[in-house]
Order: sequence, then C-alpha cells, then structure tokens
Amino acid sequence: MKLNLPIGTSDFKEIRLQDSYYIDKSLLIKDVLHEKKKVILLPRPRRFGKTLNMSMLRCFFDRENAAENKKLFEGLQIEQEPEFEEQGLYPVIFISFKDIKTNTFELALDKIRDLIGSEFLKYKFLLQSEALDEIEKDQLNQLIHFKASRSQLESALKRLCKNLFDHFKQKPIVLIDEYDTPIHASYTKRYYEEMISFMSMFLGATLKDNEYLHKCILTGTLRISKESIFTGLNNISIHSLLSAKFKDKFGFTQPEVTKVLEDFGLSFEIDEVRRWYNGYVVGGLDVYNPWSIVNFVQNHEDGFQPYWLNSSGNDLIKEIIKDSPYSVQLEIKDLLDGKPIVKTLKENISFPEMKNTENSIYSFLFFSGYLKARLHEHTEDADYYHLSIPNVEVRRLYKEVILNWFEETFHDKSRMMLNALFEKDTELFGDILSDCVLKALSTYDVDKREPERVYQAFLLGLLVSLGAEYEVTSNRESGYGRYDICIIPLSKTKPCIIMELKQIRKSETAETALNSALLQIEKQQYAASIEQRGFTDILKLAVVFDGKRVWVKS
Repeated sequence: MKLNLPIGTSDFKEIRLQDSYYIDKSLLIKDVLHEKKKVILLPRPRRFGKTLNMSMLRCFFDRENAAENKKLFEGLQIEQEPEFEEQGLYPVIFISFKDIKTNTFELALDKIRDLIGSEFLKYKFLLQSEALDEIEKDQLNQLIHFKASRSQLESALKRLCKNLFDHFKQKPIVLIDEYDTPIHASYTKRYYEEMISFMSMFLGATLKDNEYLHKCILTGTLRISKESIFTGLNNISIHSLLSAKFKDKFGFTQPEVTKVLEDFGLSFEIDEVRRWYNGYVVGGLDVYNPWSIVNFVQNHEDGFQPYWLNSSGNDLIKEIIKDSPYSVQLEIKDLLDGKPIVKTLKENISFPEMKNTENSIYSFLFFSGYLKARLHEHTEDADYYHLSIPNVEVRRLYKEVILNWFEETFHDKSRMMLNALFEKDTELFGDILSDCVLKALSTYDVDKREPERVYQAFLLGLLVSLGAEYEVTSNRESGYGRYDICIIPLSKTKPCIIMELKQIRKSETAETALNSALLQIEKQQYAASIEQRGFTDILKLAVVFDGKRVWVKS
C-alpha cells in the first residue's frame, strides 16, 4: 500500500514516479474534454489541489514525452475511459502565477517576463521551424531570451499558440494556474490598477478570438470583475463553488477522507477530523480541505492544528474584516455563536468595492474558503444562502480578528467609559460613547432598518470587558415589558444600570426622545425584577441616537 504522503508537492509526475499516496482526480480530464466552451475557469480556495490538478492535465495532454507520461496514469480511473485516447495529442502551454507576489508592479512584470520566457524555452526548437517566418522567429527569440517588452508579454501566449499550430498543425491547450495571485498581491501592495490593466490585456489576447487555441483551463481563487477581465468572452464557462459541475474534482470528499484515515490507521479520529476540517460546500457537496487532511495524517501525533490557516498569510482577510462596516462585524459575532446568516452572493469580485458593501465582503469570504454556503431560497430576483463558518479551524481566525479588533480599538476608552458609568457621570459616559461610535460605526451601519439593534449590540460588545464582576443581560422581561440592557453587579454596594435605547423620530428633538425613553423605563417598571433581588441603587439611563450622533440622560 502507498503510504508516502506528498506534503508540499504539487507536481503530478513527481508524485506518481515516487509512488506517493494519491487521491485519484483523473476524471477531471474527462470533464474538461466534455466541456463545450473553449475556456474553462475553475475558482477554488487556496490549497485545494488546483496546481496538482493542472500539473496532471499537463502530463495527460502534452505531446512531449507522451509515451513516458502515459505510464503515469496506469491504474487511474481515466485509463478506463474512451477519452484516454486523447492522451499526448496536444502541445501544451503551462503558466502558473502562484509565486507572483511582489511589492511593486515593476518587480511583478520582471517575474512574469521570466515565467513566460521559461515556458518559451521549452519550444526553442521553433526557431528552426520552416513554418515560422523570420519576423515571428525574431519575436520568439525576444521572449526566449527574457527581453520581451510589456506589449510583447501581453500577447505572448496568443503568439505561441499560433507558432505551435503552424508547426504541429494542432491547436494547443493552454493551462493558466492561479491567474489572480498577482492581482491579490497588487491590491495589498497598492499597485492594483497597473496589474489589472496588464492582466486584462494578457488574458484578453490569449482567450478572446484566439483561433489557434484548442482549450484553455484557468484556476484561481476568485472571478475578478474589475475593468472587464472576462467581459466580452462568449466562449468561457465558469464553475465556482456554487456550481455542481467539477464539484468533486478539487478538495477531498467524505468517502475519500474516510479511505485516507482507514489506510493510515486513523479511523478512530473521523468525528474530530470532520469537526476540524470538514464544512466546505461545493455545488451542494461537502468537501474537506486537502492540505489540512494530509498534514493532519502526517503529523497526527501533534493533534489537531489549523494547518490551512498557517499555510499562508491571512492579512488581507483580517484587513477586510477589521475595516468592514460594524454591522458585518456584529453578524460575524452571530456566526461565531453558531447562528447562520442569510445573504445573497455575487461571483464577480471587485477589490476596490470590497470594503464598501456587505455583499462583496461576504462573497469574498465565501469564495476564499472562510465561509460555507447552502442554498436557502431561490427567487426570481436572487438566490439567498445560509452562510456559516465551515469548521473549528476557520473559526479560530474569526475569534482572533474580532478580539484583536476590540482590544486595539476600545480597550482603554471602554474602561474609562464604564468607570464613568458606575460613578454616575452621565456626561462623561456620553462623551466617550459618542467618540467610540464615530470611530467604529459607519453611516451604513446606522442607516439600516434596525439601527437600534446595531447600537444595542455595540454597547453589549463594549460591556464584555466588565468580566465576571457584573451580570449583563438584554431584552429580558421585567415589569410590564422588556428592557434593552441591564447591568447588575455582584455586590449590592454598586449601582445597577438599566438602559433604554431609542432612535430619534423625525418629529422629535433629542430632549423629547430622552424624556420619552426615561418615561418608558418608569411606566413599564423595568426595575421591578431588579428591586425584587434587593437592589435599591438603580441608575436609569436613556441613550438616543440620530445616525452617528448620540445623547445620554439619566
């Protein structure tokens, strides 16, 4: 039995030659050949086996070393399919952008020049081909010797497609792996517009109206929409995490994980493995992150670890969550509490719009692997999904981000504000609360249909730092109604605090709204249940707001 785990290896040939343990995904080849569109985009989260699958496609289709590569597929499912007859029939161009993560556009372009030049070296023999004229050979020579200009790089793959077709009389297959990695890097390093401009031209030239292209398969994390990277392509088929087709070709299915654990004598860990690493949903199918599974099996003596989270930086995710509207952060708290949220998702992602809209943020988190989605409701206007955190591993990231955000933003001021509250310094409490609201909440948060819920959750978040000395409750029945927030100290020497929150109506002033809130506390006898517990020192507090402006009165 093959028990050599290929950790960190994404080269199909190397895995097969070393007789490493391999989960058979070879029927991806059949699905690719049956796809009617010429261009196929397969977005998946990182570490889901994209590069390994692309390496497999290269070994299968490439006419170079076809007889040798044929042996790599012995015993795999594709060997039994009629499509196996197409093994080794095509020239293949393979480009992987997974390592293009530089600080400047100029450095990125240099690395892309080296990347493309290295692939062109594979076809150096075309310089002696009688099918190419001298002008074509001169252009080819520039690319082979890493001297290509930006415009030559933008049209490089289309040029090579023509050269290969002229020489072999066979249209090539183009494989572009992790096409959006340079775009991710450019966004975090602030040269996004330059990279988008280049990638639009590069992909447009390769994919649009390229009569010399047989098929192109692209992988990445997202479908990038900014400045029309894929607009105008009528020959493209996109199969994201929401698509049923290709759903079992990236990541491990439950039967595959069960088999791996059996083979390595770890079946007794199946329930905990499911809790830690399962939870991704692709086209309705539950899928495991393969990176975490392979690393767990290899290092099971170390117990369960967040292998996927630790495999790469999560800075962009953390930045997006920290800079998101406070309403999103409140809903993430709901997610951490195990409460799913219902949202629409959009497959086209634009980085500049990322932090401005809920829809973009949740779509990015889902397609990047930080949320899972199950269809909730299908309507004429849109599909609505239940979003939730996939597993224990990913939950750790959210806890870290939310706790760090609160600590960095409010720790000192929240303590000052709470001290003022228990010293009954209503004016100071109101001033600090107003400052916190200005810094934390956006106009988007407080302009929603239920701004009272936003303020209530915001205040409850601030009160978390009270610790075990106080009991903090909300929406509890007392007297003739339900109070918004109540703080009850363990010691009866300290005051209890009842808060009533209200949004100012159009016909009201701040003063009338404050008085109305205080009157409600009295009329509804919100203090009744507290008085029954023997408390006599009770501070009744009205907090009213209009957008991001806050007033307080006791």
